[in-house]
Amino acid sequence: MRHVLVLPDRNAAEEVAEALTERFGVAEEPQLVRDALAGEDDAEDAQWLVVVEDPDAAHDPARLHDLAAEYEGWREAADGRATGRYERP
Repeated sequence: MRHVLVLPDRNAAEEVAEALTERFGVAEEPQLVRDALAGEDDAEDAQWLVVVEDPDAAHDPARLHDLAAEYEGWREAADGRATGRYERP
């Protein structure tokens, strides 16, 4: 299973990747990927993806979503839909 966490910026993505190692004990280092929004050339308009390989399906998707939400992000579902987006209060 592959989990994709969507974060608003690189700093958040790096912090989430570090938290994944510390809190979840992921075996492989998570991959960080810049995802430019459609039609945008400005790096400020890019989201960052943290890709977590989970071949044994050991990580709870809800807990991964909660981690991403701590950084104003979310976890993408397997079908590409968001499992829930962070909304500012």
